[in-house]
Amino acid sequence: MPDDLNAPLGQSKKPKPGLALAAFAPHAAAGALGLCLVSFVLWAVTADDPLGGEPTALVAVRAAGTAAKAAKAAEDSTAPVTVTSPSRYDGPAPGSKTITIIDGTSGKREDVTIPATQASPGSTRASTISTPAADTANGPNPKLIETSRHGPIPKIGADGVKPSEAYARAVKATAGKPDGPRIAIVINGLGIGTSGTTDALSKLPGPVTFAFAPYSINVEQLAQRARNEGHEVLLQVPMEPFDYPDNDPGPQTLLTTLDAGQNIDRLQWLMSRFQGYVGLTNYMGARFSASEPSLSPVLREAAKRGLIYMDDGTSARSLAGQIAGANNLGFAKAEVVIDAVPTPAEIDRALARLENGARERGIAVGVASALPVAIDRIAKWAKALEGRGFTLVPISAVPNRPKSS
Repeated sequence: MPDDLNAPLGQSKKPKPGLALAAFAPHAAAGALGLCLVSFVLWAVTADDPLGGEPTALVAVRAAGTAAKAAKAAEDSTAPVTVTSPSRYDGPAPGSKTITIIDGTSGKREDVTIPATQASPGSTRASTISTPAADTANGPNPKLIETSRHGPIPKIGADGVKPSEAYARAVKATAGKPDGPRIAIVINGLGIGTSGTTDALSKLPGPVTFAFAPYSINVEQLAQRARNEGHEVLLQVPMEPFDYPDNDPGPQTLLTTLDAGQNIDRLQWLMSRFQGYVGLTNYMGARFSASEPSLSPVLREAAKRGLIYMDDGTSARSLAGQIAGANNLGFAKAEVVIDAVPTPAEIDRALARLENGARERGIAVGVASALPVAIDRIAKWAKALEGRGFTLVPISAVPNRPKSS
């Protein structure tokens, strides 16, 4: 029988079940937490999971063209497999800009992306036209190159050799008529339009001279390809037209509002775009070529560097001939714009006028843009030219040194 008299007042000898469980619960929770902590530490030490348990998903990826490598690697686990993602064009390079060039003769508009710096031959970015590797044996002569702040520009060699002489092509006289009439043709605006440049390179004979605009991303490669195929090359220099800036030839245009030093600096930037050309020719420039203070320093710079200058004949107010004579600069002027009216019939008539001029004066110069119709008609005309007693010559065979008026 319980000894209720000896029990503490208000308490029983045996604790109630609910009170005992409540007292044990904190101890049990602490023990369980400790057990979990010890288990986690042991798992972290022994488990091979560099992501620390972060949720992951495994996805099989196979790039095009790597099936053979993957199969080989499956056979030989030691063979490394390199997966190359397909190349893609993701827009213009940083610092580049897109301009719209308007042909002063035809009014044709062409959008051109100009890189911030000269693209290397191995560039994977989009280019105007693909070209084969340059023939280094026929490349620019390092003795005729000077380094400017913009890059390489032409110069007269220490031995007095001029770029206009070193890069000139030999003239092959017509059989039986070594002193027969001569015709030179210059195709302007190459390097911008894909179809025109491709047609010119594939269809026109070597004596036809190619003038390249300075803005193509791969103009150096294109000019070298043209030289490899026997063509002489000119650099087109953008000059201020009367309706500038509504009609803008492009960045680094020579302007009448700039002083001589600024225009020479711009000219050197243009000359650094590629090498191997015999001379310069204007792109637009009716206002600039009519300004003696603006044009004179530019033509003196051309003479200083051993180049020739060709006026494209589109401006009757040009002073280039007089200024060239005063500076002993080799000079030529086009007398016929072959594709002024770009139709087959009108182009054929222009070529006939060119022949008449050559008969009268012994030599004549014509210019045309890189329009497919012009290239097709000129290519067909050139095939029968020798049979009519004419010799097709490069532009370096034309220049004279007119006296200053």
